[in-house]
Amino acid sequence: MTVTIDRKRYAEVLSLYQPHVIKTESENEAFLALVEELMSRPQLTTEEDAVLELLVSLIEEFESQHYPIGTSTPHSILLHLMDARSLEPTDLIPVLGSIDMVNAILNDRTPIQASQAIGLGEFFHVTPELFGLGI
Repeated sequence: MTVTIDRKRYAEVLSLYQPHVIKTESENEAFLALVEELMSRPQLTTEEDAVLELLVSLIEEFESQHYPIGTSTPHSILLHLMDARSLEPTDLIPVLGSIDMVNAILNDRTPIQASQAIGLGEFFHVTPELFGLGI
């Protein structure tokens, strides 16, 4: 099924959030706050979801240039994203399948598998490569 974006509504959402190339840490922090605000909503419109994806891409680009990801592991990235969203391990059960699997991954006893990386990427609205997919 193809999702259609209402161009007028999309323009309104773009005008509201005003995404642009991030050049400073304060702009990055502001966009991170916008992403958190959008992600906390129970339901996003198609247009809001498109802007959320754009904001995440802009943040990823800025952070890849200013914070080399080579020092992070899939495990540490997962812990950081959970902390940033104030998530509990039980919040990941729908993504990872069971509390035992969640705990094994969070305690770094089990590596994140490809299908789990894809699910986590969708859940957190980030690229699955952050969780080791393709490494």
